[in-house]
Amino acid sequence: MSSLAINISGLTHRYPAKKGSEERKALDGVSLQIPERELFGVLGPNGGGKSTLFKILSTLITPTEGSVKIFGEDVISHPSRVRSLIGVVFQSPALDKKLTVEENLIAQGYLYGQSGHSLRENVKAGLERMGLWDRRKEFAEKLSGGLKRRVEIAKALLHSPRLLILDEPTTGLDPGMRRELWDYLKELQNKSGMTLVVTTHLMEEADGCERIALLDKGKIVSLGAPQELRKELGGNVISIKSADPERLKTEIEAAFKAGASLADGEIRIEKEMGPDFLAQVMGKFSSQIHSITIGKPTLEDLFLRKTGRRISDPEHSHA
Repeated sequence: MSSLAINISGLTHRYPAKKGSEERKALDGVSLQIPERELFGVLGPNGGGKSTLFKILSTLITPTEGSVKIFGEDVISHPSRVRSLIGVVFQSPALDKKLTVEENLIAQGYLYGQSGHSLRENVKAGLERMGLWDRRKEFAEKLSGGLKRRVEIAKALLHSPRLLILDEPTTGLDPGMRRELWDYLKELQNKSGMTLVVTTHLMEEADGCERIALLDKGKIVSLGAPQELRKELGGNVISIKSADPERLKTEIEAAFKAGASLADGEIRIEKEMGPDFLAQVMGKFSSQIHSITIGKPTLEDLFLRKTGRRISDPEHSHA
């Protein structure tokens, strides 16, 4: 069995009360183990606790309670040791816009005690690995969003970390650039055996991970491989739009003894034999139905069942 890259136990973090507001608990007793060489995703809405977890793993903040170890090193008592083991890619750009691509990496190398010929060689190797060597003399402010992200990753990998942590790495990228970045992350994991932890609110990105944790209101509400988590729902998910969804929901439940729920004004029904049930509903209530769809369960459906709301629902807090 692989040794653990990350071992989290009873992790809780509270932000102090601001004037006119109460103390806020961003993480609430999170326990999680991530083995080496895994591509792990943390999926959840804004305000769910993803960013706080990211900040703790990257040693930016100290948790209120609990323990976090990365490759056996304690994040709280030995943060400098942990920093030598991890590479970090932030959601907000961390490049110096007035420096060239090459100069950004050289500056990063100095922070890790690198210098001279070995630093130059590391920079060259890192830029070649990311397909950026021919862009090394370009200023960071002139690069596209996708190229900036690649430079960020090259920076994070310069000191050969064992763990790469990325916070919403595809923010601001178009779909094509998102796919390209994820293809590279998977290639990086497969070729180097590096452990990767990615926070995201996008379903398709979470589906690309080996395992994911669904995080909401500071708690893990589901944990496992995406395909296994979707099996919890089974069958099909039917969504129905109606002028009076609450009334129609009640009538469907009474007529078919079927459990239904409401989300964003839509009726949702999980059924093993979805197409057959859909035909029955249409036969009896077609005059009340504006539209009806059927599909296989998604991680969004699972999150909805666990929390009663969608990942895309707005939050009042940011965590």
